[in-house]
Amino acid sequence: MTIFYKYKAHYRENLNLAIPVVISQLGHTLVQTSDTIIIGHFAGTVSLAAISLANSIFVIPFIIGIGISYGITPLIAQHNGRNNYAECGRLLSNSLFINVLAGIVLFAVALLAALFLLGHLGQTPAVAAKAKPFLLLAGLSIIPMLIFNTFKQFTEGLGFTKQAMVISIWGNVFNIVLGIILVKGFSMGVVGVGISTLADRCVMSVVMAFYVSKSPNFKKYLRTFALKHIDRMRSVQLLKIGGPVALQYTFEISAFSAAAIMIGTIGYHEQAAHQVAINMASMTYMMASGLSAAAAIKSGNYFGSKEHQKLRHSAISSYHIVLVFMLIAAAFFTVFNHWLPWIYTSDKQVIYIAAQLLIIAALFQLFDGTQVVGLGILRGMGDVNIPTVITFLAYWVVGLPVGYVLGLQLHFGVKGVWFGLVLGLMTSSILLFLRFQFVSKKHRDKTVLIMAKD
Repeated sequence: MTIFYKYKAHYRENLNLAIPVVISQLGHTLVQTSDTIIIGHFAGTVSLAAISLANSIFVIPFIIGIGISYGITPLIAQHNGRNNYAECGRLLSNSLFINVLAGIVLFAVALLAALFLLGHLGQTPAVAAKAKPFLLLAGLSIIPMLIFNTFKQFTEGLGFTKQAMVISIWGNVFNIVLGIILVKGFSMGVVGVGISTLADRCVMSVVMAFYVSKSPNFKKYLRTFALKHIDRMRSVQLLKIGGPVALQYTFEISAFSAAAIMIGTIGYHEQAAHQVAINMASMTYMMASGLSAAAAIKSGNYFGSKEHQKLRHSAISSYHIVLVFMLIAAAFFTVFNHWLPWIYTSDKQVIYIAAQLLIIAALFQLFDGTQVVGLGILRGMGDVNIPTVITFLAYWVVGLPVGYVLGLQLHFGVKGVWFGLVLGLMTSSILLFLRFQFVSKKHRDKTVLIMAKD
């Protein structure tokens, strides 16, 4: 109870900020979840495997874009903490420019992957053929998604988190309704959910931009929001944070994508089961990343105002919150592992395999939650380079090679690949927490020393 009262104020503050961000972040995954459920029930197992294959490739440019767009949030939080409103508007101008450009480049990457890569990954031919149109449409949706995220990260950096949440909720309702109409009503299969995903992200980007431009909350910031303020210095400043963050997410997510491709060489039932289980795990991950985004905002505020002891207390309270949440998620996966796959498919073989994978997913929940919160806290402090190296080592030097050996060389199959991923997440979680302790204590002690000299 002593610990609870010590961090009570931070629990309340962080949860008030985090809950809307969690729901908003969940919106990204719910688009894929609704697509998976609609295809699983109305288009069959081969189409479900195709969604898995397409998403395993699409998620890499998607998450690179998400990471780049995160560059603005800690800078906005820091400048807002110093009451430097004009600089916030200039940063928004540069962020929108960078994100639109990144969206176009990343769509080109998805286009090339659809045209030249899908047919050369050792996948079932029918699965690869169905995956191609979905990957093209999902890739195109990156552009409006990044426009939405530009304004979302800007407003969240200022502490306005509820509006993006509301837009995400209604966007997902729109995506589900349109997806069902196109897939079931017009028998469009994976193309139908691709169209609904693209339409959803276009509508969300327009609504979010309109809200920011018209709300009185942002008038003092938008006075300097103009094309003439796009410059190299601020763009580089944003990329110095967004670039490493994009790499951090890429190293983790691409490891899971590589795992999906490995599993696809085992069989399409295993690949479909992987899609079901990883989609469930992705929902808890994106919710934890919402807590991470809130932690980045708070650590950015305290770092900007040089309140390093408060920063540590706020950060540790975020660790407590994510541990409790992920424990609940782990228990949920364990208790309902045989029932949850039925949400996605009625194929009994897929359900049987997915139920086993959900038990492994329960094992890595704590590691997954604490590593993503650790990344957010360090990002808010501007510490992004060493965490990027940590994520590379954890997933590509430890997790994926171990998964390959266990799954394909020692013939443990899909479960062996997943156990390798668990080891990667554990490595990342431990090393990032140690990095937080080192960096936060160094800044705290430096501030104490300066105050003592004064």
